[in-house]
Amino acid sequence: MELIQGVVTTGIYCLPPCPGRPLPSNVVSFPSAAAAEAAGFRACHRCRPYRSDGRAAAGTSVLVCRAIDLIAAGALDDGAEAELAAKLAVSQRHLRRIFIQQVGVTPDQLARSRRAHFARRLLDDTDLAVSDVAFAAGFGSLRQFNRVMAATFRSTPHELRALRRRTDRLIADGGLALRVPLAEPGQFDRRLRNLAIEAIPGLEIARARHYRRTVTLDGDPGVIEIGAGSRSDVRLTVHLPRIEGLIHLVAHIQRLLAGDAWDPYEVGIRTIVADHVGPAAAPGVLGETVTRYGTPIEGLRQVGLTHLFPTPAGLATADLEDTGLGDAGTQAVRDYSSSLRE
Repeated sequence: MELIQGVVTTGIYCLPPCPGRPLPSNVVSFPSAAAAEAAGFRACHRCRPYRSDGRAAAGTSVLVCRAIDLIAAGALDDGAEAELAAKLAVSQRHLRRIFIQQVGVTPDQLARSRRAHFARRLLDDTDLAVSDVAFAAGFGSLRQFNRVMAATFRSTPHELRALRRRTDRLIADGGLALRVPLAEPGQFDRRLRNLAIEAIPGLEIARARHYRRTVTLDGDPGVIEIGAGSRSDVRLTVHLPRIEGLIHLVAHIQRLLAGDAWDPYEVGIRTIVADHVGPAAAPGVLGETVTRYGTPIEGLRQVGLTHLFPTPAGLATADLEDTGLGDAGTQAVRDYSSSLRE
């Protein structure tokens, strides 16, 4: 998370560099936007820090980074801090203490800030109804949404939407368009080159300045399209039957752009296949695997997409010897999938 500057004379916090130039004597620093908000500062309307990537700053401990990843995946949407601490094999007291030291807030406060920032971006970028924004951002109710937005931004969601700039609103030819912040400038172009090399036929396509793949959100199939935006963000278009929990899908996308595969299971299968057939042959073997054992999605063949990535249950007994993976590779895929099958 980037170092945040709060201006005590205005009560505003900024993400440097900001067009505003306060006197250094009037500036206090915070380890996160959530910490500045907890101290009573509100987001600057010029630099709009809620549009930043919000990843952990250099020097943040491994424990806190893991916790932030779990929070991004929704660990505190329905669960409690005690459950998050148990997943990390530490006490709740220790987790809260180390969060306050390194992030400036508790895990619960960080989760609320993340949801509020994502909702604010949706209010800027889209014409979604306020109620739809609330549930897409992971809020449990409109009442909770309104309360958190007012506490974070000192305005109601309707007032915040009225503040958006003319150039903020994104229009998609079908689907829902929004901006996704990047961890560093130029990240997308570099990542796209690797995605093109590793792309699995039928599941994903990477072209010049554009990436497309099939996904699931709470069990519903859909498609995401990522295109170049500014140096600090990409333009995402999602095609989904519903958007509750969209914030977690965007977290997946940010991990993908940072260099990870779509999810840990997919990482494991890609690694096993590459280890047994080599990186160059892996996309072809994986494409055959997706075609055989992934869930078909109708109506997308014209854009080169046909299936979802297989589930652990789908590959636990898969017969892949004749794909080029061989006996040892097939058994490795089965064993790994069986260990994760519910």
